[in-house]
Amino acid sequence: MPTFGAVDIGANSVRLKVARLVRHRLQLLHEDREVTRLGEAVFQRGLLSSDAMAHTIEVLQRFRRALQSYGAESVRVVGTSPLRDARNAASFLDWVRAATGWRVEVISGLEEGRLIHLAVAANSRGAKGRMLLLDLGGGSCEVTLSDRGEIRQIFSLQLGAVRLTHQFLQHDPPKRRELEQLQRYIHEEMAAAEKRLAAGRIQLTVATSGTAAALAGVYQKTSDPRGGAVPTADLSKLVKRLAKLGAAERAAIPGIGTRRAQIIVAGAMVYRELLVRLGLPSFHYSTLGLRDGLLAQMSGDYDRGTSFRRRIEVERRTALAHLATHYSADQKFAEHVRQLALKLFAGMKPVHQLPAEYEEWLAAAAMLHEVGAYINLTGNRRHSYYIISNSEIFGYTVHQRNMIAAIARYMGKSRPSIESRPLRPLSPAESAGVRKAVILLRLARALNFSRRRAVQDVTVSVRHHQVALRLKARRGGAELELWALEKERRYFREVFGRELLILAS
Repeated sequence: MPTFGAVDIGANSVRLKVARLVRHRLQLLHEDREVTRLGEAVFQRGLLSSDAMAHTIEVLQRFRRALQSYGAESVRVVGTSPLRDARNAASFLDWVRAATGWRVEVISGLEEGRLIHLAVAANSRGAKGRMLLLDLGGGSCEVTLSDRGEIRQIFSLQLGAVRLTHQFLQHDPPKRRELEQLQRYIHEEMAAAEKRLAAGRIQLTVATSGTAAALAGVYQKTSDPRGGAVPTADLSKLVKRLAKLGAAERAAIPGIGTRRAQIIVAGAMVYRELLVRLGLPSFHYSTLGLRDGLLAQMSGDYDRGTSFRRRIEVERRTALAHLATHYSADQKFAEHVRQLALKLFAGMKPVHQLPAEYEEWLAAAAMLHEVGAYINLTGNRRHSYYIISNSEIFGYTVHQRNMIAAIARYMGKSRPSIESRPLRPLSPAESAGVRKAVILLRLARALNFSRRRAVQDVTVSVRHHQVALRLKARRGGAELELWALEKERRYFREVFGRELLILAS
């Protein structure tokens, strides 16, 4: 029963969630949260403040002790808006690594939205239809439209509650002029998303994060003890009320609290404008968030039997297809190479002994290994590496993208070595794994060298000192494929220490 930990370093707070995978389901063990306002100085001066960094480090060390006590085998630590924006973010990341041993992964706003959607969609009945998901944090607001659980549109807007409070609301209570300026800014930031979402026929609106929790809590205590959806009309009234009160008066309202009171006006205005301008009648609050999405991703990668696995696979396939289409790659050719690569991976397991995740990375590399030709045929392998490693590919972490890119990089004359730039950040075991995956993909590509599917099928036979590939060729033969395979025999022997025998029928 593996135990996973997810840490979310946000602009307003730092959050931890620990869960154990039991019979394909996540079982909550522990959660923790503390407001550190890491993003506060970023939105004023573009830098993380020393006090906020020190406070956040203390919290992360506490989280680390908790994770150790639960014996967490896998921990994923991500940073969001403040670490995307701060000029001194690298120094903070080094500090975190020195203090905890963790490498923080700074994720994009789109990946943040995808992970939150993964958690909510898998736990919401309304996700069977068209759902709009709103997650408003301290630095940004992620807006995601999905249909039957599959993402159709996703936007990351610079509309975080901490960010907007410091940029626009200088007085307490805020002056009318400040509120009007903030409203105009929200409209401008929403403009592109509004046009694409307006015709969405949204059936369910779900809001997450601390601001949504506070607004839903106030509505529940004053109007609906059952905790139902928060009507847009009631939200508008609440926004007007909150804007007239000082922070101390807002904090006294049940459901808000002292720290939330300082930023809730800006956050509430964002929710109101989103609902009003999109013509939405209400929103439902969900307790799920980024850390739940991280846990879902980790459990789905570990166990194919989880409910999250299919959603992750769909997102990955869709993302790969979109990237290949964008860069005009020949997807029919790439799909055939992918099928051949997977067949070789399965048939040669006793030889390569690669972990299961390499199968998925190999398949992804097969789909994307020609995208670099869009930039230039000269050096297209280097271009492919750059595009894959630097593109937003939903469902894959930065490390996973780098592994896929490294496998796709060596389809030409060059071969990977320890000194190769794409392999330098990798561990010795990962470098060795990439070399093995590279030769498998090179063989798969050779099996379709003529791009006409001359090889209909391939059977792998593994012997002590030899690996035999028996090809079933179309009528007319597969001379080019045999020639291309012959060229790979020496490299195959170098990587696996076995002879490659090629048999055609």
